[in-house]
Amino acid sequence: MRKSKGGGQIDNLRQRYINTADILLLPGYNIEAVAQGLTFPSSVTFDEKGNLYVVETGYAYGEVWLEPKLIRLDKAGQSVIAKGKKNGPWTSVRFHDGNFFVSEGGAMEGGKILRISPEGRITALVEGLPSIGDHHTNNLVIKDNYIYFGQGTATNAAVVGPDNKEFGWLTRRKDFHDIPCGDVVLTGENFESEDVLTEIVGDKALTGAFSSFGTKTSPGQVIKGAVPCTGAILRIPVDGGKVEAYAWGLRNPFGIAISPAGKIYATENAYDDRGTRPVWGAGDVLWEIKENMWYGWPDFSEGKPIKFDEEFKVPTETKVKPLLQKHPNDPPEPAAILGVHSSSCGFDFSRSPAFGFEGEAFIAQFGDMAPKVGKVLAPVGFKVVRVDVNTGVIRDFAVNKGKRNGPASQLETGGLERPISVVTDTDGSALYVVDFGILKMTDKGPEPQVNTGVIWKITRK
Repeated sequence: MRKSKGGGQIDNLRQRYINTADILLLPGYNIEAVAQGLTFPSSVTFDEKGNLYVVETGYAYGEVWLEPKLIRLDKAGQSVIAKGKKNGPWTSVRFHDGNFFVSEGGAMEGGKILRISPEGRITALVEGLPSIGDHHTNNLVIKDNYIYFGQGTATNAAVVGPDNKEFGWLTRRKDFHDIPCGDVVLTGENFESEDVLTEIVGDKALTGAFSSFGTKTSPGQVIKGAVPCTGAILRIPVDGGKVEAYAWGLRNPFGIAISPAGKIYATENAYDDRGTRPVWGAGDVLWEIKENMWYGWPDFSEGKPIKFDEEFKVPTETKVKPLLQKHPNDPPEPAAILGVHSSSCGFDFSRSPAFGFEGEAFIAQFGDMAPKVGKVLAPVGFKVVRVDVNTGVIRDFAVNKGKRNGPASQLETGGLERPISVVTDTDGSALYVVDFGILKMTDKGPEPQVNTGVIWKITRK
């Protein structure tokens, strides 16, 4: 069998350099690097005067812990507005009504939504969100005096397993597991794995859905819903208050944005081929988010039931077994289905005819994290795509030049590395691309490289 050839599977790393000529855009567009040398940047925003700000996450997969920061970028350089503690990643930032609002991933002690004053005073509007697992408290938007944000799941497919120890959190929080937003009735499927919480070689553990590691479930067992929950779009009042579940059944709703028509959209990072309940070939999804809707996780992918579809069965394995006896509703049709393992993350809409493609979504594709998420035969993602949400048609917008796809570090060029979010500026004339930087993937896990992040600016000639 051929080996995996993911974009992060790089033998020899070299110092990153920038060359805009290595990036292919549509005719009539320009790109420039407006900031370099950042460490794990995730999001940008603009204040009422149009000044540019960026957040550095302070955390990256591979259990790398640093200080998350809110930084102002201008001609004089970089100035730190606020610093967080060892509870990153800071996944997104928005400026609203005189303050910055930041989603704190909460990998160590639980997620938070923060309000940060222009002077750097930090106030937590909500704390203790269930984000100490595989996925975190994700991007936020503000609409009608509510903060909407994505909350990722604890696991890949609702079952805690040895892969979660590799993520680092299972040894810290042996009791943690996924939490549904509403009551669910289980099929009682249990999954055998090595007991990674004991030192006795050969010991096995049986684990059921929505349960802590080593906890079995039974047919007809009811798991009570609770809020805050995992795998959901949650919201709180903009001044703080009770957490509400707006929509659920989403594995890792990373990006979130408001369309020019006022609709909420979110990107979902789909299942990986890992853990005791692996799912194969699941594409990332762009969804229109509707209130009280269940989007199918953990028994559907792309709106299709995974138990009947050969598409999602790991080769040489049996079909994926369903976990729920009853489903809250039939999942809706996706707005678009993106590449398998493309890690389609933060996005925004074009809002101006001056930039072009008004009403289309521009999505940053972080790129595959093979081999840990499953094998790929060529790099997936590492670019910016645009999506017509009315038709689901996806087209490349900003990609690296070359005979093959991949990040600049693998192509040995000066182009894009790992785009993690895009944001249009205040008048809609420019698209800012946040490039996380180099993330090398090994058999042992991720190896993120500090001081390799870049902010790109795309304009129309």
